[in-house]
Amino acid sequence: MENNIKRFLEGLGGKTVALCGIGGSNLPLIKLFGKYGARVLACDKRDIEALGENGALAKEYGAELRLGEGYLTDLGADIIFRTPGMRYYMDELTQARKRGTAVTSEMEVFFDLCPCKTIAVTGSDGKTTTTTIISEMLKAQGYNVHLGGNIGRPLLPDIENILPEDIAVVELSSFQLISMRKSPDIAVVTNLAPNHLDIHKDMQEYIDAKKNIVLHQNAFGKAVLNLDNEISNSFDEYTRGQTFKFSRREKPENGAYMSADGRIIMNLYGEETYIMDASEIKIPGLHNIENYLAAISAVWGLVTPDTIRSVAGAFGGVEHRAELVRELDGVKYYNDAIGTSPTRTIKGTLSLYDRKIILIAGGYDKHLSYDEMGEMVPEKVKVLILFGATADKIETATRAASSYKEGSPVIIRVNSMEEAVAAARENAVSGDIVSMSPASASFDMYKNFGEKGLHFKRLVNEMK
Repeated sequence: MENNIKRFLEGLGGKTVALCGIGGSNLPLIKLFGKYGARVLACDKRDIEALGENGALAKEYGAELRLGEGYLTDLGADIIFRTPGMRYYMDELTQARKRGTAVTSEMEVFFDLCPCKTIAVTGSDGKTTTTTIISEMLKAQGYNVHLGGNIGRPLLPDIENILPEDIAVVELSSFQLISMRKSPDIAVVTNLAPNHLDIHKDMQEYIDAKKNIVLHQNAFGKAVLNLDNEISNSFDEYTRGQTFKFSRREKPENGAYMSADGRIIMNLYGEETYIMDASEIKIPGLHNIENYLAAISAVWGLVTPDTIRSVAGAFGGVEHRAELVRELDGVKYYNDAIGTSPTRTIKGTLSLYDRKIILIAGGYDKHLSYDEMGEMVPEKVKVLILFGATADKIETATRAASSYKEGSPVIIRVNSMEEAVAAARENAVSGDIVSMSPASASFDMYKNFGEKGLHFKRLVNEMK
């Protein structure tokens, strides 16, 4: 174990550490910190019944529970680990800092202590798929890879076992990045568009949070930016080391691109290497070509072109991303629950198919504009099935589209996923495609997009 890791863990002895949020990502930290003699407070707004098994496990692992509305009041903690979804500047955390409490996060501490090379991916869309592709390429090349972060797995609990020759591949959200003051060795920004404006005070705060992924790199770092996305491309002003750019539209000075005839090429200081044809990528969609261009630019020099081709031809994608659930009566049902913003649904579901589809959409309102999506819907959708908090906004934007005509698309309002799936089946004929892509978050009815996607899949698979 590296000396700085040992110093940090042994320094927890006798200290009070508060973990905000009793979920799967914090449970392993209760064990780790308790093992080194810390008094661990597990804090959550929910009561013990709502926490279910997680609450019972937190107690079993030795944590003291602080529950209910005042769960952050007078903690008396030496260290507070905030959960990424908490506003960084919320009053309780600000007051704790003023009292001398160290307020940090699992990912901040991981980056401070990690002994191996780090590759991190952020962006508004494509983070998880790009992160997973990078991980798959590195594993195929023979590296020992630690995959985690916003993708759903905490990495700090593994810190004792990570070796200098390993590689950590991390997905980072704006909520994780907002307080980070250390950037990865290789930083990837897939794209940036308005998102999470229900949490961030404005778009500038969202952009500034994302910027931290490159802002603290040194001269030996590498940044991978999307040349086709104005905000991502503008981050080159802040890069200090090597800068790669990727593009579907033009040849970058340095980075992977797709040529006009569909070839994937790496241009490195004027020296071009043909890698593969875009048609060799197993997962469909132009957005996934972008994800591969980003991943290739990130791993170039670490893996061979043969490895890249092998992964591209074998990797079948990540769950909840244009995932074919079932074909029934000649109708294909796709789960695209990851469509948690209008731009995700535009780049994903609305760009994938060669015919008008039946679209199930709507969910929690992140205060985003649906105007661009509304313009696209009449051209791509034959039946629009809406429910959830954003249903009104999506319908209004669709009806305001320049190409909208009454009945094109047919707009159906329902109250639940059960009703949405039933309406889709009732309106579908052989040859149709049904896609559930909410263009919204899921918190109005579900814990997260994954739970929403699993519900959709269960209902589709139960159809007779």
